[in-house]
Amino acid sequence: MLNRRYLRIKVMQALYGFFQSENKDLNKTEREMFNVIDKIYDLYIYQLAFLLELKHVATIITADAKSKRLPTQEDLNPNLKFIENKFIAQLEENIHLKREMNNRKISWNNEFEMVKRVFNIIKNSEEYGKYMNASDDSYKTHQNFIVELFKEYIADYEGLNHYYEERNLHWGDDIYIVNPTVVKTIESFKEDITPDFSLSVLYKEKEEDSEFMRELLCETVLKNEEIEKLIGDKTKNWEVERIAMMDVLLMKMAVTEVLHFSNIPVKVSLNEYIEISKMFSTPKSKIFINGILDKLVADFKSENRLNKMGRGLME
Repeated sequence: MLNRRYLRIKVMQALYGFFQSENKDLNKTEREMFNVIDKIYDLYIYQLAFLLELKHVATIITADAKSKRLPTQEDLNPNLKFIENKFIAQLEENIHLKREMNNRKISWNNEFEMVKRVFNIIKNSEEYGKYMNASDDSYKTHQNFIVELFKEYIADYEGLNHYYEERNLHWGDDIYIVNPTVVKTIESFKEDITPDFSLSVLYKEKEEDSEFMRELLCETVLKNEEIEKLIGDKTKNWEVERIAMMDVLLMKMAVTEVLHFSNIPVKVSLNEYIEISKMFSTPKSKIFINGILDKLVADFKSENRLNKMGRGLME
């Protein structure tokens, strides 16, 4: 789920908080960083669990309709295609989802009205009508409808996103990496899978990725004064204090990565931080950061300070 760019962003956010804090506790910052990352998986499980809750709400609404004082023929003989959706039935039995929901205490039990609002929007949609009335009852039809439903009515539902942001400030950003992962998860299911079918994992390589983040965080802090001086020497026409703090932070991280991580090509490091600057800094930041970093890397090469292992890593 989490690629290296997103890991860098999480380190950047942790460093931003660290340098802004009066009480600079690096160990605490590291613990909080990893806790924030672990909570991303909570969000992923919440989104999958929401699909199960839609079925639960639909089942309750269907049962209540039969108890009306004057039920219609449709109330008495409802179309159960959504309630019996073949993909949701599989998801409901998935032992990994059950375990994560239990361990992380994830439930939609107290949010019936919100889930009901979403279901009613879906129920009144053209897509829902086509799905419910389609003669094709294949697994793929059921699965494709859930993908469409998720993309159109869950991923960008404002009320749901607001609910997540109230629970966790970071989830407003994290939702944009979680939602594509949910779609990939739905699409990865097959008709003949067993209940132990694996869900997506948080890290591609947990030990390696965790160590990368830990080293990037710690080395940027420990080498802060040294790297700040290097940047200051290349920005003599600027006062470092007047340069956008995010620009300085991204350059510090980039220099740390270029000098400390022997297995990451210089070009990869530079490109990554320039791309991150487009997301989190000013429109002109990418040009400024690129110019300063190019000068610094030229110096590192001439001073033989680049300790890169393997062909192509210097470029």
